[in-house]
Amino acid sequence: MFGCNEPKYKDVIAKLIYLFALLLILSGCVQHKELLNFSEGQFPDSGALPPPPMVIQPDDLLSIQVITPDPLASAPYNLFPNSTNLASAAGNRPLIGYLVDATGNIDFPGIGTVDVAGLTVEQLKKRLQEGLSNLLVDPAIIIRFINFRITVDGEVRTPGSYVLPNERVTVLDAAGLAGGLTEYANRTNVLVIREQNGVRLFGRINLKDRSIFDSPFFYLRQNDYIYIEPLPERTATIRDQTQRVVQWSSLGASLISAIFVIISSSN
Repeated sequence: MFGCNEPKYKDVIAKLIYLFALLLILSGCVQHKELLNFSEGQFPDSGALPPPPMVIQPDDLLSIQVITPDPLASAPYNLFPNSTNLASAAGNRPLIGYLVDATGNIDFPGIGTVDVAGLTVEQLKKRLQEGLSNLLVDPAIIIRFINFRITVDGEVRTPGSYVLPNERVTVLDAAGLAGGLTEYANRTNVLVIREQNGVRLFGRINLKDRSIFDSPFFYLRQNDYIYIEPLPERTATIRDQTQRVVQWSSLGASLISAIFVIISSSN
């Protein structure tokens, strides 16, 4: 009569139990290579490409400060005393500025309606300086985007929308702002959704590919939406309890069947 206390059968059963436990672990396991960024391809040349110039669009909120040798002369053109709109901390910056309306215009003191949509900051500076040249002596213009906002969603630690104090922001910065990628983030297929000049653009970025620094979506624009999709392994962590019981029961049944096969063949 077969006895399960025999050493050779104990060893076989122990190995089967170990295999069963290993299968449970691997069912939701992410491999090390899936967690690495910049692990494929070649890095581009060491010279960093400058970010493309940002273009002003409807609904942008602009901080425009006029500076002249006579502060009293330029005061009527500024919405803020001194430079509080530029010096405030990012989280406390007052959201007051020149709002670009749906037709792409702003109303600026002394000039009137100015068509700004499609212009870069430098082009708008030049246009305002020309408009104020007959009103002020040597006016200097400082323009910033107040509502530069991006949204990061998906497999990050803290998804959400972020209002940023500067416009030089990369997709890597976005991941950092959101607390970093989770272990279930699919680094090979990051989606960036962008609206520019009334057109919606969709870009894909592979964070494992070292050539991402040359991607037109590496530098972000205002109102970009970044989505990091999950790896297939993520499914194992969110299945409902019933599905898990079915999966584990199936594995357990397979283990028991294997033990009985061993027992039967030995008799």
